[in-house]
Amino acid sequence: MTSKIKVDNISDQNDNNIINESGDVITVGAAGDTVTVAGNIVKSNALQASDGGNLVSQSGTTITLGASGDTISLASGASQSGFGRTGTVDWQTGSIKTGNFTGTSGEGYFVNTTSGAVTLTLPASPSAGDIVAAADYAGTAETNNITIARNGSNIEGLAENGVINQNRDTITLVYVDGTQGWLAVNDNESSFIAPTFITATGGNSITTSGDFKIHTFTGPGTFTVCSLSNTPTNNEVSYVVVAGGGGGSADNAVPQGGAGGGAGGFRESKSGADSYTSSPLEGATNITVTATGFPITVGGGGAGDPSAGSSGSNSIFSTVTSAGGGRGGFFAGAAGLAGGSGGGGGAAGGGGGAGNTPPVSPPQGNAGSASQGPGTPGAGGGAGGAGSGVTGGVGVPTSITSSPLSYAGGGANGTSGGSNGSPCGTGGNKGANGTTNRGGGGGGNCNPDGGGNGGSGVVIIRYKYQ
Repeated sequence: MTSKIKVDNISDQNDNNIINESGDVITVGAAGDTVTVAGNIVKSNALQASDGGNLVSQSGTTITLGASGDTISLASGASQSGFGRTGTVDWQTGSIKTGNFTGTSGEGYFVNTTSGAVTLTLPASPSAGDIVAAADYAGTAETNNITIARNGSNIEGLAENGVINQNRDTITLVYVDGTQGWLAVNDNESSFIAPTFITATGGNSITTSGDFKIHTFTGPGTFTVCSLSNTPTNNEVSYVVVAGGGGGSADNAVPQGGAGGGAGGFRESKSGADSYTSSPLEGATNITVTATGFPITVGGGGAGDPSAGSSGSNSIFSTVTSAGGGRGGFFAGAAGLAGGSGGGGGAAGGGGGAGNTPPVSPPQGNAGSASQGPGTPGAGGGAGGAGSGVTGGVGVPTSITSSPLSYAGGGANGTSGGSNGSPCGTGGNKGANGTTNRGGGGGGNCNPDGGGNGGSGVVIIRYKYQ
């Protein structure tokens, strides 16, 4: 037998409502009450507010929260799960942006730059998952850019603002973390941050080779870096620093011949972004420039002399110094002087001057050769090898200026001639000068008119500019 209890109202002892039915509306509890349901015992297709508005309704497998026009908010401190964004934003079609503004996470903006450039400032103190998008509304971003101001956070790992500078371009950014910051997640084929490059002034000539710019200093000046690249590896420059070569000597008494001068020191570094063919001595100190002026010193060649010539002068770029070449020794028995490369020894027993003085790595030069006897002075050392008997040491080739050129060869002695010297034969009354701006040593001479002058140095700086 089935039992039934039929009532319209249930109240407590104080006559407060517990359950009340009026028509098709069942009210549980009274105003101000807390109603607790233990377990899963309530089943309904709809919950409504007291004014009849929808709170929750179900139709088939679709569950609707709230009614049209309602705002559904999470309580302060509450978190949501399962309702996160999936790389999309709510496009603000009713608010076309024509002036600078700050974006809000979850929104996309159409930006009209017809009248001028516009800056969109990203949200401050973003959280992982924040998302902002922008689109070029009128197809004018190429003329008037849309700047995406980072507002203290990185964009693609760099402390740089982004720029929309292509007509009709659209960008969607998601904040990931404090390292990478905001990352582009739409279908861009290249980096959102347009690469920038070094801009600089200075030098006696500025040339280009492919994507690289080359500043050549044949005299003193200043290499001024006006702006840097936003890619750190592009701020490392390639360089060659060659000092002045030493002067050659002559026969100041009897026809014994004069010794050749040593080549100026040679130092080279090729940046990691560069691809030219460097010399065997590449590997000097790397230089990453800053936006400032770098004074440049270009060493002069030492003067040749009937007796004691002079050594070459140093060349300097930033922290790198190449030492001037040592002058050649003279009769009788005077030694060549040390330097970037050493001078040859004077006839009748003079020793060759030491190279790579002061010492650096890789070595900036080599020693001169000693006298070969009473009538045979030594030859100057070169960047690529020591003086050998009466022949000056070889220089080294580099293509830093785009074409291979040899620098810092040693001066030959005054009895045989050589790459930088002059033979003493008919009409040969003076040693050859070292080549200007190549740092070669001056050649020796077999007459008392004077040895050859050392070649002046050079400083060459090369960097990626596009």
